[in-house]
Parts: sequence; structure tokens; C-alpha cells
Amino acid sequence: MLDAALIQQCADPSLKPAIVERFVAAAGSANPLEITVKSGGRLILVPKPTSPDEAMAIVRQYVGQAVVRVGLTQFPAGVGVKDVADLKPDLLDQCENLRKGTVMFAKVLRIAAMWYGNPINQDGLTQVFEDAVYAWKTGEFEGVSVFQAEDPGKDVAIHNVLSAEDGEANSETAAADAHTETVEKSESVGSAEMRVDLSRIGGK
Repeated sequence: MLDAALIQQCADPSLKPAIVERFVAAAGSANPLEITVKSGGRLILVPKPTSPDEAMAIVRQYVGQAVVRVGLTQFPAGVGVKDVADLKPDLLDQCENLRKGTVMFAKVLRIAAMWYGNPINQDGLTQVFEDAVYAWKTGEFEGVSVFQAEDPGKDVAIHNVLSAEDGEANSETAAADAHTETVEKSESVGSAEMRVDLSRIGGK
């Protein structure tokens, strides 16, 4: 379980806390120094790092030759990096990793949602989330490299509205309180903007 304060401080605000938790549970790691290396779909066993320096040494050794995933969100370390020397140790910082990972995952969610035609029914939303997690793990969605793909942006509005049940479960967090207030305000002015409820998905 991710710390609520860490989520509030570091995660992409477009993703509600429950979605961030489910994303990390489904595709990430509880260990901020976790390094996963795969080549040709096969897992390469690497030493378990005990410090950020050791972890970065492993990352630099394999980036460019294999798929390297890092930290809480198992962020793809080589994305957007042309030279190994450009890799920054902040990938191993819990907050920065969560920020980068959730920003990227939000984009992947929008890509999947757009492909499905922005569904609003629960089955469709569950499919969007599951496909986005799968795309995060594989790096592809319907033949598109999701990490390099353009963000559909605000044309695809994903507002993850927690249900009352989930809101109660998270009522001790300031993030959930702020969320509830935002929903009440938007509903009070009759906002017609689409809000997508992804609160019940990913419960496997």
C-alpha cells in the first residue's frame, strides 16, 4: 500500500489516489530500488541493489541493450534517453519515480480510452484500465509504442471519480477529501464535462 501523502505530493493529479494505488499494485513494485531487466521477452537476473548507486550502475549497464524497468512504477528507464550518460539517479527517488510513472501511465490510459471510444460503462472502463496496464508492461498497445506515442491530451478527458464507497474507505486522506470537494463543486454547477469512473477496476 502506497503512502497517501506520497501519492498526494508526487502522483499525477489527473489520476485519483485509488487508481494510482491499483496501477502500482498491478504493474509496479513496493521496492523503490527494484530493477527489472528483460531482453527478447526473457528476464535477466541481476544483483539486487542495496543502494541507489548500485541500482544506477545496473541501469546504465543494460539500458540500450535490454528493457530496463525501475522503481515503484517500474518506469522504463531508457525512454527519451539518447545517451546512457543522460540517465538521472532521480529515477530511483520514490517521489520522482511516482511522478514520472503516473504521468506516463495517465497518457497510456488516454491512448487506450481513445481507442475504445471513451467508454463510460463499467465494463468498458475495466477493459481500458486492464489494457493500459498490459500496455505499460509490454510497451505497446494495438501496435503503437505507447511510451513514444503522442498524448491524446485533453481531447480524451479521464476524470477518475471515486464512488461513495471508495471515498469512505479513503476518507482519512487529504487527497480523497479534496477530491470529494471538487466533485461536489463540479456537480453543483452542472458541469457537462465527461468524468470517467475508474474506481472499481483492477481489483484482482
